[in-house]
Amino acid sequence: MKRLILSLGLILAGGLVLGAGCERPGGITSSTPGGILKGVTLTPRSFEAADFNDFFDKAKQAGEIVSWSGDWNELSNLSGGGPTVTAGLAKTKGYVPMIIAQFFTQSSGKLLRPLNEENKKNYKSGAVAFVQKNKPPYLGLGIEVNMLYEKSPADFEAFVRLFDEVYDAVKAASPGTKVFTVFQLERMKGLLGGLFGGKNDPSKSNWELVDKFPKADFLAFTTYPGLIYKSPAEIPADYYSEIKSRINKPIVFTEIGWHSVAAPVGWESSGAEQAEFVRRFFELTKELKPEMAVWSFLYDQETIQPFNSMGLFDAAGPKPAWDAWLAGK
Repeated sequence: MKRLILSLGLILAGGLVLGAGCERPGGITSSTPGGILKGVTLTPRSFEAADFNDFFDKAKQAGEIVSWSGDWNELSNLSGGGPTVTAGLAKTKGYVPMIIAQFFTQSSGKLLRPLNEENKKNYKSGAVAFVQKNKPPYLGLGIEVNMLYEKSPADFEAFVRLFDEVYDAVKAASPGTKVFTVFQLERMKGLLGGLFGGKNDPSKSNWELVDKFPKADFLAFTTYPGLIYKSPAEIPADYYSEIKSRINKPIVFTEIGWHSVAAPVGWESSGAEQAEFVRRFFELTKELKPEMAVWSFLYDQETIQPFNSMGLFDAAGPKPAWDAWLAGK
C-alpha cells in the first residue's frame, strides 16, 4: 500500500466542537472521559507486516483515530487502495478511520489533474463508490486548501463548487459520513515567517475562506507552530482559542507536529521540547474544546527537516512526547 507523505506542501514550502445538531458518528467515544478523540496518521516504521501490525498496536494506545491521506483517485480502488484498506481494517484493529482525499500539491498549487468535467466526474463517482462500500465516519476533501488559494484563486473557486457537489452526493450515499475540508492554520493566520521564509503579517490572514464551505459538517486544520516559533513557550495564549472567534463550526485538528532534534540551524529542538509542545497544545486548546486531535507521525519518517523528527517514536523507541500525548486530554 502506497502512502502519501502528509502536508507535502508544508514540507516543500520552506476534533470537533459538537454544535447544535452535530453528533459523533456511530457513537464514537473518547478513551479519556470528557476528553477529545485522539489519533495518529498512518505512519508505521515500514509497511512490512511486522511493522504494520506494530503500528496498529501502538495506534490503539495513542487514541481512537487512524488517518489516511492521499490522492483522491485512490478512493476509486475498492479492492486494494489505501483508503479501502484503512477503512476495512478499522473493525479488526479497533480504530476509527479518517480518510482525507487530496487533489493538488500544496507547495506549487499545481493540480494533480485538471478540474475539468471528466476529472470532476471521476472524483465525484470515486467518492460515492467509496462511501457506499465503506460507510466511513469521516471523509475529508482537500488538504490545506488555503494554500491552493494562495497559488491559484481560480482553481480554489473551482474546488469550492466541486466540494458542494460531492458533499451532496456523499450524503445521499452515506448520510452518516461527516464531510469536511482542511486548512493550514499557520498560513491561515498570516504567519508566513520562520521556516516558511517570509514575514508574519496577520493582515494577510485568510479566515474569510472558511465561509466558502457552508455545507461542511466541520472544518479541520493542520498545525505546525514549530515552523514559526522557536520554543513552545513562545506560542501565544490565544493561538488556538482565536479559532473560536472566527468560526462557528465544529473544529478538528487532522495534523499536529513539532520536531525533536537539534536541527535545522536556528530552530534547534529536543525530545523534551517536543513533549513540552504536546502538553502546551492540550493546554492551549482547552477553551476551544476541539473534539479531535491527530498527531502527524507515530514513527519518524524519511523526509526533510524538520518533519523527519516529528514522530512520537524513533529507532530507539518512544520519545518523551509519547507519554505526554497519552496523558493529553
